Amino acid sequence: MKKVAVFGGPGGGKSTLAKRLAELTQLPLYPLDMIEYRTGGVGVPHDEYLKAHADLLKQDQWIIDGFGCVPSAWERFAAADTLVYIDLSLFTHYRWVTKRLVKGLFVNPEGWPEHSPFWSSTMNCYRKIWLCNRHLTPRYRQLVADAASTKQVHHLRSPPEMRAFLAAIKQEHRHTDAGAQL
Repeated sequence: MKKVAVFGGPGGGKSTLAKRLAELTQLPLYPLDMIEYRTGGVGVPHDEYLKAHADLLKQDQWIIDGFGCVPSAWERFAAADTLVYIDLSLFTHYRWVTKRLVKGLFVNPEGWPEHSPFWSSTMNCYRKIWLCNRHLTPRYRQLVADAASTKQVHHLRSPPEMRAFLAAIKQEHRHTDAGAQL
């Protein structure tokens, strides 16, 4: 696990899981929202985003969290040795976006640029949940099915599966770290 793509629909816990995964593996984390948007939530020019994304893919190690755009997402999936697909129910996505909205009144959400237009971004997430479920979810499911023979694939379908995945990574790295000390 050196190049990890964490993806799924809006409000699915990608940024939280990716941050924890980076802590456990010591791999560098790159939330795409921080690359795609500047402070205040202003989008960078698309060519600038694509160049930054291409530069990330050239690195030896990374965890990249998010979507970006269709071409960059599929480039990232091809370059990754590990795919972590968070595939939760629509209800969970809507519930977690609502939870993030309430929590965001007090602290900046995980993986969001400082001073992002929180209310409009949240409303946009609500709209995107259904669209992603309808258009991207079938493609994501096919991607992970096809990639299972050539990559490490983790298709996480519930919050307990997300917790179990992180617990397994923690256990694996505990053994790896102990072996390195011997």
